[in-house]
Amino acid sequence: MDSCMTVEREIDKVLTKFGGLHDHSVDTIEDFITSLENIRKELAEGPADGEVQVTQSLVMNQALHRVQEATSRMGQEHKDLHSTVSKVGKTIDRNFVSEFSAVFTEGSFENDETQMLLNEIICEHFLRQGKLDIAEALNEEADLNLDPVQMEPFLELHRILGALKRRNLQPALSWTAANRDSLQNQGSNLEFKLHRLQFIELVSQTTQNQTQVLQYAKNFAKFADKHAREVQVLMGSLLYMKQGIHTSPYAFLLDPIYWEEICDVFTRDACALMGMSVESPLSVSIRAGCRALPPLLNIRQVMQQRQVSGVWTSKDELPVEIDLGNEHRYHSIFACPILRQQSTEHNPPVRLICGHVISRDALHKLASGNKYVSQFGVKTLVKCPYCPVEQNPDDAKVVMF
Repeated sequence: MDSCMTVEREIDKVLTKFGGLHDHSVDTIEDFITSLENIRKELAEGPADGEVQVTQSLVMNQALHRVQEATSRMGQEHKDLHSTVSKVGKTIDRNFVSEFSAVFTEGSFENDETQMLLNEIICEHFLRQGKLDIAEALNEEADLNLDPVQMEPFLELHRILGALKRRNLQPALSWTAANRDSLQNQGSNLEFKLHRLQFIELVSQTTQNQTQVLQYAKNFAKFADKHAREVQVLMGSLLYMKQGIHTSPYAFLLDPIYWEEICDVFTRDACALMGMSVESPLSVSIRAGCRALPPLLNIRQVMQQRQVSGVWTSKDELPVEIDLGNEHRYHSIFACPILRQQSTEHNPPVRLICGHVISRDALHKLASGNKYVSQFGVKTLVKCPYCPVEQNPDDAKVVMF
């Protein structure tokens, strides 16, 4: 962030200097144009075959000299501006690392499986953006062999979103009608929000045909139980239909934010219905990578200085935790409070009889030093690291998140 602020300050200097140079140049040029127009008018008022007077010649020479001086000064100011612009590039080079190979894991995308997965994610991203020609070209060049049936949901999603952005609700209404049962099962309010927008459009545009508006209001009957208050508000707007609701207490219904909201609601519900993520996995990965890159570069530099770079590639995980924020957390992760390691399939979390949870490796380490001999043989008791309860390690149960 500090690097971005430093570059931003340099850019502000350039913009300020450019703005001042622009204003000064415009004022100077306008002043010259006015002076030259006055000289031309004065010469035009004299006799056509008359000689130029000494005073007029002196004025013209002075004007020419001023133009030459101003041109030279503006050229120098332009050079100074170029110097300031070049400092921005140097500031970027000084504050940002352009070589990222130090944080790469060699061979991550060399095998066919990972390359195919990466190409599929890129192809899906283009399909989400509605760039069918690029997606089809990638599908052919990378031999993905994607079934057209797989592409259709993305194309339909993009087509309906495009219509919503043009304030055309019909494709979305048809889609919700076809998928009504599934949307209701997941608790979606999409269909009601679409009908509400369509009703508001009719009320705001139709001043004569009230029958059409009342007929459309019947669509809210099935939403009366769940959205009673909102339906009452919509029915109240009918009182101001003749004079227009733009100046009525219901003018808030025309707020453009409802159109922005419907695009987000449709995307979320449609993706959930089709089993897709709301955001493109490629966009999420790039955004997460951009946030993780600065601390990774710092960590790599420290590790190289301390000559422990082998720790980086010795395991399939990073040597430290990179916090990407809540927006990049998609599933539960358990970190053992004893060993400070994330659980894996081979080292799952286990629940002790007292209710505390630790990793299996931590349990084994606790058990290895707590063996004693009794009349029944060698016994092992583990004392919970958080409470005084002692227990048999075999009583611990694996926890599934």
